[in-house]
Amino acid sequence: MRPVAEEVLVSGGDLYDARVIAGLRELGWSVDDVQLPGAWPRPGPSARDELDAELAGGDGPVLLDGLVACGVPDVVVPHAARRPLAVLVHLPLGVEQPDLDAGERAVLRAAWVVIATSPWTARRVGASVVATPGVDPAPLATGSDGAHHLLCLGAVTPTKGQDLLVEALAALREHPWTLDLVGPTGRAPGFVADLRAAIDHHGLADRVRIPGPRTGAELDAIWDATDLLVAPSRVETYGMVVTEALARGIPVVASAVGGLPDTAANGGVLTPPEDVPALVATLYRWFADRAHRDGLRISASSQRCSLHPWTQTSRRVDRALAELLEFRPLA
Repeated sequence: MRPVAEEVLVSGGDLYDARVIAGLRELGWSVDDVQLPGAWPRPGPSARDELDAELAGGDGPVLLDGLVACGVPDVVVPHAARRPLAVLVHLPLGVEQPDLDAGERAVLRAAWVVIATSPWTARRVGASVVATPGVDPAPLATGSDGAHHLLCLGAVTPTKGQDLLVEALAALREHPWTLDLVGPTGRAPGFVADLRAAIDHHGLADRVRIPGPRTGAELDAIWDATDLLVAPSRVETYGMVVTEALARGIPVVASAVGGLPDTAANGGVLTPPEDVPALVATLYRWFADRAHRDGLRISASSQRCSLHPWTQTSRRVDRALAELLEFRPLA
């Protein structure tokens, strides 16, 4: 069970859940994909009742997204005593919402198995299983033929740190660059308004674009034109955009927070989180030092063959569920 996915799968969690569900079905599992409406992890009464009814409606195994399970321990924990319950944790709730930490821990103690989507998350919540996201093969990016084209991909929210990137680039306006801040803009409208105001204040409106979410051929075209991915996140569980960039041979600059140091260990440069001067220095070296850029491109390209596909992610979840139930699903 998971929150209702957006119409356009731009959330990393939504994409992960959808790909794992598809993979489990290919491995022979019969999966009932139950998507629950509500303001998870703080749902209203009707959403809580719907979850309770779904859990009470059978005695078979249930795989719950942590965003649904971990905010309502009073609903979830009683059901764990009578049916196999697995919880899939992306970002631990307590990282951003400390008041939910105790309830989350109660749910994870009651769960029959806890699956984490990154080593960092596993270390934080004590998960016994790690199933990191996969990545699809992709062609090498062509890159730009003029100004350095930078990409920051993710929901435009304080968590992703786009404001830090704009502040850093405002100090580097003498260099030729453009920036696309691609992702949903409706989750934190106040932050987006402040970000647009900062862009205007620094006179960067002709160099920084906020086009909203992009998928399919439009997103492929943006990736192909990208020279450098920048992920200045304040919080990050894994950083799927990092492996998507590396699959295209695109170097990465990322903040050393959460799971990003694991994901961007090769083919990337890490900067201290929320440290604008350090980000300025890192980007300055990218712009000014061609040998440095070439070296990062070589490192990024060398990672392409080491990235694992989504089928490996699904197989890891498959093994965890099968071991939990002491049977293999019929293929």
